[in-house]
Amino acid sequence: MTTACGGPSAREQIKVVGSSTVYPFTTAVAERFVNADPGRRAPVIESTGTGAGFNLFCAGVGSQYPDIQNASRRIKKSEFEQCAGNGVRDMIEVQVGADGLAIAESVNGPRMTLTRGQLYSALAAKIDGKPNPHRFWADVDPSLPRIPIKVLGPPTTSGTRDSFNELMMEPGCVAAFPDMEKLKKSPDKDAFKNACVRIRDDGAYIDSGENDNLIVQKLAADPNAIGIFGYSFLEANLTRVRGVPIDGIVPTYETVANAKYPGARPLFIYVKKQHMRAVPGMAEFLATYVQSWEADGPLVRKGMIASPAPVRAAAARAVAEQTVLTPEGLK
Repeated sequence: MTTACGGPSAREQIKVVGSSTVYPFTTAVAERFVNADPGRRAPVIESTGTGAGFNLFCAGVGSQYPDIQNASRRIKKSEFEQCAGNGVRDMIEVQVGADGLAIAESVNGPRMTLTRGQLYSALAAKIDGKPNPHRFWADVDPSLPRIPIKVLGPPTTSGTRDSFNELMMEPGCVAAFPDMEKLKKSPDKDAFKNACVRIRDDGAYIDSGENDNLIVQKLAADPNAIGIFGYSFLEANLTRVRGVPIDGIVPTYETVANAKYPGARPLFIYVKKQHMRAVPGMAEFLATYVQSWEADGPLVRKGMIASPAPVRAAAARAVAEQTVLTPEGLK
């Protein structure tokens, strides 16, 4: 076998990197892929986080580079350009389903109910240009319990962290400070990001790595803490943790599927078209993915939110036709 670059191949199995949220779904697909033909080599799947995964995925074409990237957010323009600059010019974007960015607490917790404005006020590095003075939730809002702000969440390399910034911190910033809407629309995007997305580093927010199960375990041990992770991990651990309502909406399958929950987000995989013929089983693996994401399919039983039927149909076409993502399509 040869690689996409024409040289000898160093491996005979599919290599996947990226999102910890998408990891269990791609792992489930890999199990079905191998069970269908025991002669197949099991794909190697690493949970690196979305950002770190794109760095690996976009580093080049050939057997030393990943074939597929799991992503809990859409690829950024800068990452697309990084890929193109390293020869990854034929990339297939596939929305495999949806997920909710769950805010959760222990079942023994204080039964928190939060708004995005309160989340922002609790976690922003600066409030109105000054270091965040809030130490207790009651400092944010007297209606909240007087317990220390302690939020366990993903690192900066995680797509879940990017989603939290986009879906919670940015709207929360504008809700708390309406004047920020003007800054958001201004050409100075960095100023808005610095004001609204930068999270405090004084211990109130605890970087808990890419292992969402570890956050669940820590919440079970600390009833006063709050965690941030993918909805599928909430659904899988309802005896230990419960979803915190955000803006009055509880994270459930239905509220995520109909996008009423503020943390609803799409999930993706990205595939190097240049590797489709070079790596054995790529077409069959993607076909297994398509067969697994139906509304009554195995991925939904594992906690994924099925995409609406038109989205699933479009994703299936992208796989069948190996449709390449273009700069225009990214807008």
